[in-house]
Amino acid sequence: MSREIQALEQQLEARDPDVRLMVQVRNDEPGAFEELVERYQNRLVGILFHLVGSKDEAEDLCQEVFLRIYKARKGYRARAKFATWLFTIANNLALNYLRRKGRQPSISLGAGSGSQAIVPIGREGTPSAQMRKAELSDVVRDALATLNEDQKIAVLLNKFEDMSYAEIAEVMNRSPEAIKSLLARARNQLREQLTPYLGG
Repeated sequence: MSREIQALEQQLEARDPDVRLMVQVRNDEPGAFEELVERYQNRLVGILFHLVGSKDEAEDLCQEVFLRIYKARKGYRARAKFATWLFTIANNLALNYLRRKGRQPSISLGAGSGSQAIVPIGREGTPSAQMRKAELSDVVRDALATLNEDQKIAVLLNKFEDMSYAEIAEVMNRSPEAIKSLLARARNQLREQLTPYLGG
């Protein structure tokens, strides 16, 4: 490993505890891989579920992501945040899976990571509020379904993982400016679809 790469890895380790953990996985430290899986499994299944529309398929893809990470551990070199690397692998696997199946991604807000982050929550105790929330979930799901694949993954990473434009750009192999534009178009499209249901 060159001095420059080693210095970058040390800087990233100092800033990102997940990079430190992945370095421990690379060094075969006992329990490190299990801890990494525990930290990311639910979040990853949530994102994949929103992309592929099936909990079983999302769980299978999640296992495949962690299998690839484990197999690649000896060659791991920290060049960015760990989450960026993980979600790049997950995004590529999900898109390849959907192309193989000949299907478009489907967004579902029924269960999974961050599903309530998009839907406003009112007084949940009343039956009418619960019905309105269920109707709104359907409306939001339909609105998200109108986005293209790139817009969907960008929205999911931005809203559910709080990733910056630069981080999403790295996951999607685009420029930060392209991601900013992609998200702006997605937000405008969602706003047009949702405004009638959100009282303007």
